[in-house]
Amino acid sequence: MTYQDSIAATAQLIKSHNGTWDGIGAEAVARMQIQNRFRTGLDIARYTAAIMRRDMAAYDADPANYTQSLGCWHGFIGQQKMISIKKHFGSTERRYLYLSGWMVAALRSEFGPLPDQSMHEKTSVPALIEELYTFLRQADARELGMMFRELDAAREMGDEVAEQRLLQAIDNHQTHVVPIIADIDAGFGNAEATYLLAKKMIEAGACALQIENQVSDEKQCGHQDGKVTVPHEDFLAKVRACRYAFLELGVEDGIIVTRTDSLGAGLTKQIAISHTPGDLGDQYNSFLDCEEIAVGDLKAGDVVIERDGKLVRPKRLKSNLYQFREGTGADRCVMDCIASLQNGADLLWIETEKPHIEQIASMVDRIREVVPNAKLVYNNSPSFNWTLNFRQQVYDAWVEAGRDVSAYDRAKLMSVDYDATDLAAEADERIRTFQADAAKRAGIFHHLITLPTYHTAALSTDNLAKEYFGEAGMLGYVKNVQRQEIRQGIAAVKHQNMSGSDIGDDHKEYFAGEAALKAGGAHNTMNQFAA
Repeated sequence: MTYQDSIAATAQLIKSHNGTWDGIGAEAVARMQIQNRFRTGLDIARYTAAIMRRDMAAYDADPANYTQSLGCWHGFIGQQKMISIKKHFGSTERRYLYLSGWMVAALRSEFGPLPDQSMHEKTSVPALIEELYTFLRQADARELGMMFRELDAAREMGDEVAEQRLLQAIDNHQTHVVPIIADIDAGFGNAEATYLLAKKMIEAGACALQIENQVSDEKQCGHQDGKVTVPHEDFLAKVRACRYAFLELGVEDGIIVTRTDSLGAGLTKQIAISHTPGDLGDQYNSFLDCEEIAVGDLKAGDVVIERDGKLVRPKRLKSNLYQFREGTGADRCVMDCIASLQNGADLLWIETEKPHIEQIASMVDRIREVVPNAKLVYNNSPSFNWTLNFRQQVYDAWVEAGRDVSAYDRAKLMSVDYDATDLAAEADERIRTFQADAAKRAGIFHHLITLPTYHTAALSTDNLAKEYFGEAGMLGYVKNVQRQEIRQGIAAVKHQNMSGSDIGDDHKEYFAGEAALKAGGAHNTMNQFAA
């Protein structure tokens, strides 16, 4: 319904109660309803899943339509990000949020800062999803509340043109609520544990779950050593568990992102069960590092498998883990991705050790030979040294092209001494266009940065502390924070308004009329920022 339709419908409802509801304002109810568009997390999950499906179809039609997100570790961070996007670009189209398990572990665990090894409370993940959407919904309420105040002012002035413009803006208001791709790690246990957690995450509003093929109790950050993968059947059971959770809750468009860590994982905890030659188990085992043995060579506790009619013994470490052959990571990634897409996954995530488009594309090309519309979510990770990686890529390209690189030391290209060089300028341009180039060449539908707001919080706090506790004193805050907020139009400069004070005043007036004791009067110091 339009805003006016909602007012009329509510007025009719009030009238039907024969005077007992006459203290209720129909327009006030309509405003509160519009400010609370999403009643439950499942409403959000269904709405945002449809957005992602449309965006995926748009990307298939044209890879220039790739999507982006930043990882946010608090509801306020996510809220300010979406407010900024609307301010600068006028639309939230193709912009999402990412919920990083790393940041939950490091910043939101009751144990305190933890490494990204699935040691944090699993309940903290759906709790953060709910928090993010609470703040995004509040951003809607705040923005609409300001429109309502402008509407009231236009009516008081008798400005019918402004009134009609505002009524149209209210009816066409774009929500700050956008899809969240949420990290469920390796499922926090067996398939049943994965299903139970997936339900909580979906009920909180998640339309996209990202799950990885590591062993739950050996899970490592994607950019750390010692990663251990599981056989495909174990992983696919968890993929199916996520799909069952989506379907049970009526989110039929729910998105599953399957992540493979095989490129950097040289270990497995289990030898896969194989029923027929060439099945998934047999393919998984084919990459094990084995040595051929005779029956007489068997020792107590040995595990052996048959390969091409021969008896072979997989190499087992003291940790009781089995190792894969060196150099098989890319082949295992391709196999993982094809298996996932053929068993219910919607999007892929290949965790790489560097941001190199051709490395990613070399695997995606092979995947697309089997599944032509395969698409990736890619981690533009802060674990990469982007400056050094791209300067080295340019250096290598120049060497291959026969250009003179005698002025450069490849190992020291991070040095500030090179910042003003042609090589650095070309590297920066490649970084700038990386997302668009990778979307076109390497099948990357969604680009995200996992931990950006962790780093921005640390950097801005360091800068403020250096100034405020130093010679600058209070000027360190005023000049570098508040003055910049005012001049750049940062919404949070009016922190009382941002926290919901004006919304509360509106409600007080609805509830108590002229008797309401409101906070936003003439003596509110936030009025200093009106200009």
